[in-house]
Amino acid sequence: MNIPQELKYTKDHEWVKIDGNVATIGVTDFAQGELGDIVYVEVETVGETMEQEEVFGTVEAVKTVSDLFSPLSGEILEFNETLEDTPEKVNTDPYGEGWMVKIQIADESQIEGLMSPEAYKELIGG
Repeated sequence: MNIPQELKYTKDHEWVKIDGNVATIGVTDFAQGELGDIVYVEVETVGETMEQEEVFGTVEAVKTVSDLFSPLSGEILEFNETLEDTPEKVNTDPYGEGWMVKIQIADESQIEGLMSPEAYKELIGG
């Protein structure tokens, strides 16, 4: 199971990469494996300000549709438009080309509430 040490994680199986006051967000390797073949990613919240744990989009796999929850409060700055044509990037490169959105962080204190790689590994029974 791939759990990069430089990232933060959520109980909803999302990863968060902090770069100054911008967070890049995607779903974890574990999550994409559980979902199966991803066929569609929908994010229509670019430009909107989201509260922590609010739904910012959905990911559709062959067998299910799952909501995507914002791990931090802030404005959705960007959607990874590559996923419109190649949603399978979430399966093949969840921590790289499969990223989903970038958020302008509104409350940096929320970062402390995210899970460490070790805590996430424990959550998924790794």
